[in-house]
Amino acid sequence: MNNERKTYYIDLGSGEISQSKSASTWNYQIEANNEEVTKLREYFDAMQSANWQGFMRAHVPYVQYHYDRENDANDHLLKEVYQMIHDLGDEDAKQHIEAMGVLNPDHNIEP
Repeated sequence: MNNERKTYYIDLGSGEISQSKSASTWNYQIEANNEEVTKLREYFDAMQSANWQGFMRAHVPYVQYHYDRENDANDHLLKEVYQMIHDLGDEDAKQHIEAMGVLNPDHNIEP
């Protein structure tokens, strides 16, 4: 296992993880090893799947957001991503995530 840390740039909206600072827009800079980047990619893949399931569920209009398991799963995954970015991120990433309050146990992520 390679524990060497490298710099990665994260675009949370697209789920993109890049080693190139100028390849595309990015929100957060992190230092991570291969295992951590793989875990972050798995979270993004799972979020994409949960988003697709949420899209399909959107055709059932009588289910409210806070009773929707797909949205609950996506919210949980998003909090996991924010926690991971906070743990691995530079000082700007840490401060931004702390200011958002998304890691507060009482904070609910809603649209």
